[in-house]
Amino acid sequence: MDGQMAETTKEEVDGGNEVNDPSEWDEDATKGLKNGGEQMESPVKEKSLGVLKSFRRSLKGFSPKTQKDKSLENTDDQSSNSPLQPPQSPNSAVEITGTLARRGASIRQSLGLGTKKYKQEPLEPVTEAMTLSEEQTEVVDTVLELSDTYTLPEIPPMPLSVMEINKLIETEHLEEAYVNLLSLRLELQREHQALDQEDYPIELVNKEKDLSLLYGTLKNKMSAIVRNSSTLPSHNKELLVYVAYIILEEEKRWGAMQGWREAWKDAVLNGVRDSLKKVPLDSREKNASWLAVHLGLLGKAVVEDLQRVKTELLSSYPADFNVFETYVSCHHEAVGEHLKRLLEKVTELKDYYALLDFIIHRYPSEKLMGSISLRPELKEDQRALPVDKDFLNQIKDKYCARLQADMKTSLNRIIDLENEEMWKEKRKPMINEGIYCSHIDMDIWTNIKGHVQGSRRIDVNLEQNVVCSCLEELKTFLKRFESAFVEWSSPLSSSSLWAEYHISYINSFSALKEHMESYKNTCPIQLELVQKEIDRLTTSLSQAVMKNFKTDVKPFLRRQMTGKWFSFDEDFLQLIHKTETLSEQSKYMTPKHKQAFVNEAHFFVVKEYVSQLMKNNYSCKNRKNETAATKITNQWEKLKEIFQDMNSSLDWLHPVGNQLSNIIGCKKSDVKRNLQPLVENYPDIRKGHLSAVLYFRGIIRGREKHAILQKLAELKQRTGNTGNREQALFSEIQAAVNTDCLAGTPFSCLSFIGPDS
Repeated sequence: MDGQMAETTKEEVDGGNEVNDPSEWDEDATKGLKNGGEQMESPVKEKSLGVLKSFRRSLKGFSPKTQKDKSLENTDDQSSNSPLQPPQSPNSAVEITGTLARRGASIRQSLGLGTKKYKQEPLEPVTEAMTLSEEQTEVVDTVLELSDTYTLPEIPPMPLSVMEINKLIETEHLEEAYVNLLSLRLELQREHQALDQEDYPIELVNKEKDLSLLYGTLKNKMSAIVRNSSTLPSHNKELLVYVAYIILEEEKRWGAMQGWREAWKDAVLNGVRDSLKKVPLDSREKNASWLAVHLGLLGKAVVEDLQRVKTELLSSYPADFNVFETYVSCHHEAVGEHLKRLLEKVTELKDYYALLDFIIHRYPSEKLMGSISLRPELKEDQRALPVDKDFLNQIKDKYCARLQADMKTSLNRIIDLENEEMWKEKRKPMINEGIYCSHIDMDIWTNIKGHVQGSRRIDVNLEQNVVCSCLEELKTFLKRFESAFVEWSSPLSSSSLWAEYHISYINSFSALKEHMESYKNTCPIQLELVQKEIDRLTTSLSQAVMKNFKTDVKPFLRRQMTGKWFSFDEDFLQLIHKTETLSEQSKYMTPKHKQAFVNEAHFFVVKEYVSQLMKNNYSCKNRKNETAATKITNQWEKLKEIFQDMNSSLDWLHPVGNQLSNIIGCKKSDVKRNLQPLVENYPDIRKGHLSAVLYFRGIIRGREKHAILQKLAELKQRTGNTGNREQALFSEIQAAVNTDCLAGTPFSCLSFIGPDS
């Protein structure tokens, strides 16, 4: 081997100067150095280069010059300065030759070492012009300014030992360590080219591994320097100059595919991560505002970090490193990662909101990334945090789910408060602007409105989701409220307070429906479902009051038009009292519901009152029909007066009482004449209805009854059963079945029946 090395010509040496990059960074690079221990007892040679202290002075003394090509000499005697010990015995070397050859080939491939048949370009120092950006501001005086005149020191013909180079790296003499690495790399390349393809001794394998490990150690040291650059004393930031030049040299010689620049970016990112980990984070138990406080400190830390980069680190790098942009993107990435970890801890609505507000508004605001202290280096399009869309949607979904759960709790609390403050205390409802009301509609509306307004400050999409979530929960609340109220109020149905509560909730939920109308364009489908549910609830409450009224007055109505009715007025007086009470209560109902409610009560009382004439319970004799007609007229006027006061719009019901009383009280000969206005106003009257009225009048059978019924048929035929079908009264009344076998017999048949037969 020595002979082969001695015969190597200078031309071959120059041709073998080009080498390739070693393998990627190794965290435990120094642990695998092959030439450690006993072989390397000598300390690192104390060089008086003054790399760090005199670097500024050396730059000032440089004048621009052209880098000359260097040729290495004495290659036959100085091929390596690394005292690698040969194998202990020839036999052992022979046994592992095959394995070592394979391992050596792998290492050669990672180092980019070619065989001797490939000629490569000479190894030369790389000079890179580094001019500061015109936009950069003043920097700390202790940071070294880059210069176009800097050149890499000459590569020594004989490298230091492996342990000496390793010591230089550990003590951060990066420039000296690097040129010795280049020298060792060249030496290894020459030795490799001098060998046959099949001959690959263990010494060369170990040297390749040492070189790879040293490169890994250098990368790790450079990574640590970059990672800690924002926290190191300012004079240590001069080390970044050598980091930058080493990266440029490696990229210039071997290309950008070797990952040096990527390793630098990873180091920057890890340094940013370290910085963010130091931001204080209280526990939820210790501080209820733990997340809001932490996000405030996080934003402050990001701005302060970037301010240090701008003022202290920019000058250590050449412009093409895009240092500030890199640090900004790394802060974006690290903050995004940090927020994802924070999301795992969030359970409360206010904290989800704080996250969204921080990402969408606070982070890019003038107080943080838009701060004037970061301009002009930080561009407008770099202010926003580029979080993943799925991550942002995940926060919004969790926010809406938490909101819906909180809404359910809040709405249930409204029921509890109503029970505690109103139902248990049996307080009368409030009267506002002349109607009964409760605070329920305002409590619900302000609750929803607050959430919607808050979400609108985040973005329109979240606002829509929040509205839909609130409406969805409101729809289910209405049934829960109805169930709780019915359960409480059922025992009180006989009291006026029961009806007053019902009316107050009819009014309140109607008002709530109007409030919710403002979200028609936001969530039309959900709003329609809620409105239908509110209509169902208000109708149910209204029908409950109406049903209660009907149940109360039916007994009094059924005792009208009986024998006792002539001399007993108590039942009718109770009917009047109940109706007047309902009239008084209806005054406190919203006009929208009041009209339909009053009309229904009016129609019911008229129908039930008239129905008593259709039951054949009593037949007037001995001119009692005149007394009955008078009483019907008087009672009818009182009922008509009440419903007129209630502003019933069913005016078409008013004539029926008087028209029936006219038929009942007139002479038999006048019945047919009084029949015409009744048929004209109420064309739905049928033969059964008139028969029942005649029965009460005392005309049970005979020619008079038949003639009257014949007149009815003629009148109905003449009118053609025309009339307003919405004004149907008698079609809603069941007439008693006539048991008189002769009632329907034609008049021609009755003429043969005489008194003597």
